[in-house]
Amino acid sequence: MHTHTAVPTPLTIPEIAGRKASAGIGIPLAMITAYDVVSARLADRAGADLLLVGDSLGMVLLGRAHTLSVTMDEMVHHARAVAAAAPRALIVGDLPFLSYHVSRPEAVRNAGRLLSEGGCAAVKLEGGRRCLRTIDRLLAADIPVMGHLGLTPQSLHRLGGFRVQGRQVEAAAGLVDDARALAAAGVFAIVLEGIPAEVAQIITAAVPIPTIGIGAGPHCDGQVLVWHDLLGLTEGHTPKFVRRYAHLGPVIVDALMRFVGDVRTGSFPAAAESYHVPPEVVAAVQDRTIPPPGSSPDEA
Repeated sequence: MHTHTAVPTPLTIPEIAGRKASAGIGIPLAMITAYDVVSARLADRAGADLLLVGDSLGMVLLGRAHTLSVTMDEMVHHARAVAAAAPRALIVGDLPFLSYHVSRPEAVRNAGRLLSEGGCAAVKLEGGRRCLRTIDRLLAADIPVMGHLGLTPQSLHRLGGFRVQGRQVEAAAGLVDDARALAAAGVFAIVLEGIPAEVAQIITAAVPIPTIGIGAGPHCDGQVLVWHDLLGLTEGHTPKFVRRYAHLGPVIVDALMRFVGDVRTGSFPAAAESYHVPPEVVAAVQDRTIPPPGSSPDEA
C-alpha cells in the first residue's frame, strides 16, 4: 500500500493580504529573504509565510556596496532557484534599480519576467505616490505588487545614505499619505523599512493591508530580516534592527578548517569514505596495465 505525503497548499496573495495582525486578523507575517534553493527550502521548512528574493543579493551574495548594480537577469536567476524549492511560502521578487523607472511598458515586461521566468507570485518595488501609474499598469497585467516605503535602498544617494526616514512631522506625514495611496492603488502589502516605530504604528493603523517591518518597530503586521543577517553570516556593521538568531559564520569556518586539516594530514578520506573493488579485480587490472619486468613501455 502506497502512502502519499500531503503537499502543503501554497499561500496565496488574498491570504497574505488578509493577514492584518494589528486588526486581530491572523498572526503576524514572517518574511525571510531567500536567494537559492537551499535557503528557500530551509526558510520554508521553518514556517516562513513569504520568501523575498531581495535585490539585497547584490550586497550579501555578490559583495557590492549597494543594490544599484543588480540586474534583471540576476534577479530572475536567483528567483528561479528559490522557486525550485516549491515552497509553501509566497515568493516575492524585487524589481531592481531602473527596471521600472524608464517606462511603464518596460516595467510590465520586467515584472512579468519575475513571474514567468523566475517563478515569483508577486513583485516588490520601492516608492510611494510617484509609482502609482506604474503600479496601476502592473496590476492591470495581473502582476501582484508589494510596496516598499521609508528607507528605500535604491534611493540611497538621494537620501544621503542608509538613514532612518520619517523623523520629522512632514516626512512622517508624507509616508502615511504614501502608504494610503499604495493601499488604494491595490498593492497587497507594504514593507516599511528604517522608520520610527511610532510612525510605523500610525501607518499600520491607517491602511487595510498588512505592513511588514524591517527596522520599523513591533507594531507592523509582520517582520522581515535578511537571511545572512539573522543567521550571523555577515561581517562588519550590524544594523540596530537586526537580531542574530545564530552565529553560523564561526561554526562554518571551524568546519572548513577541520576539513582542510584532515586533507593535509591524510586522514580524509578514510577507507569508509572511499569506494572499493575486490582484490582479484585489482590484480587483473595490474596484470593488464603493468609492463613485465625488463620490458620497455613501448614493448609492452
